[in-house]
Amino acid sequence: MKLHKRFILIAGILLLSVPGTLLALKTDRQQPLEVNADATDGTLGDGTATLTGNVEIRQGTLLIQSDIAQVEKVDGKVHRFELNGAPVHLQQEIEEEGLVIAEARKVEYMVASGIVTLTGAADVVHPQYHISGEVLEYDMNLQHFKGSGGDGNGRIRIRLEPEVVPGNEPEADESGEENPAVPGTSGETG
Repeated sequence: MKLHKRFILIAGILLLSVPGTLLALKTDRQQPLEVNADATDGTLGDGTATLTGNVEIRQGTLLIQSDIAQVEKVDGKVHRFELNGAPVHLQQEIEEEGLVIAEARKVEYMVASGIVTLTGAADVVHPQYHISGEVLEYDMNLQHFKGSGGDGNGRIRIRLEPEVVPGNEPEADESGEENPAVPGTSGETG
């Protein structure tokens, strides 16, 4: 029982350091914390606590899955956390936007600076964009992404969804097929 309480406390510290500025559903932070892992080892004071084996952390719509999670405390405060996996998987509903899904082999969060770094085949799918690269860094204070490498040729890859103005959708013929006479639609031309 003592180990279980220690495990829940460590996981609670980890999740309290997850950024609220990502505009997650407001109710997520009020939901019970559910943590599962095969083992835990570390300290509740300054130092590092480690969760290992099928680590799964849930709180409301937030889901984090990794092989290993480490929480580092300095001067009684969470300083940094690191998640490692093949890959680490994060997903969460974002206020008025939808589901955001992120994966990387390593996710590091520096609490004081608000910097989240995804390393190793980093991939973020947001309802408004998709970004991938070898390293993606997000500054939560400035809401600013920067990245490098990736997609086999050392380049960052970003896909943005266009804004569709009501009334400007591609026209369809009576069969429901897009009209080939309208530029940008599919179909054979004669």
